[in-house]
Amino acid sequence: MAAGGFAAFVAGGLLATGTLCPAYAQNAAAAASANVLEVELNALTPSQKGCMMTFVALNKLAAPVNKISFELALFNDKNAVDKITVLDFRDLPQGKKRVRQFDMPNVKCEAVTRILINDTPDCDGPAAGECMKGLVTRSQISVPFEG
Repeated sequence: MAAGGFAAFVAGGLLATGTLCPAYAQNAAAAASANVLEVELNALTPSQKGCMMTFVALNKLAAPVNKISFELALFNDKNAVDKITVLDFRDLPQGKKRVRQFDMPNVKCEAVTRILINDTPDCDGPAAGECMKGLVTRSQISVPFEG
């Protein structure tokens, strides 16, 4: 192959690689966002009983979730656990967003500085361990929400 032909061959290969890489990256990103269980802390609102917690959940796992509960640890401003509780999120169909609200008695919203999903004691539907393994958390408010 002549030097000019080789240069054209290499340039063509680089051009082809450059156009394939973004597609590969998009496919990898799509695969990474699949098979997850997204849970968002959406709001903490003072209520008559204490604190109303609002969550938004989206099941992107490979199977519907027939029943799921989350064990939450609520932290205070001293980074100490104030309360551990289990919340029943009921069912989470595949590909559907669900809003779940829980009125937490004797909890002051302003005292909650961080929330941690400690475990998923109930996870009926997906393979064992998939609910916790695929868990992705985020917070729409200033209180951090971790999984």
